[in-house]
Amino acid sequence: MKTKDIMTKEVVTVKPEMTIEELARLFTKHDISGAPVVDEAGGLIGIVTENDLIKMEQRLHIPTIITIFDAVIYLGSSKKFEEDLKRMAATKVSDIYKREVVTITENTTIEEVATIMCEKDIHHLPVVKKGKLMGIVGKKDVVRAISLGER
Repeated sequence: MKTKDIMTKEVVTVKPEMTIEELARLFTKHDISGAPVVDEAGGLIGIVTENDLIKMEQRLHIPTIITIFDAVIYLGSSKKFEEDLKRMAATKVSDIYKREVVTITENTTIEEVATIMCEKDIHHLPVVKKGKLMGIVGKKDVVRAISLGER
């Protein structure tokens, strides 16, 4: 069985300028846990998930610092702190979506999909053909195929 047999063809997509509240309502309305982010021309530029929304609500860990002679030394990653702070203050999808997207083709096997999902801890795989978004495969699609005995 191939991706084309299990993928969702009518994909709910979002634009980077969508607000966080609109995104949360969209996920709830369509009962989805993630969506591809597309540009004005419909090109795939990223992906955003429930986890990205949930991370906004996590407690901010303030890194320990040492000051020596008016210099500030972080005992943790100052870059990670800045990223966490930016994510918590996010107002739009563009502030939280992942820009590096793992994609698959219509001919990717279910075994390959499962392997990618497990090894990369990814739950949504956009299906792309010649740069165009054709569909999406989520964990539920793989589980549904397994339940039907179509692996």
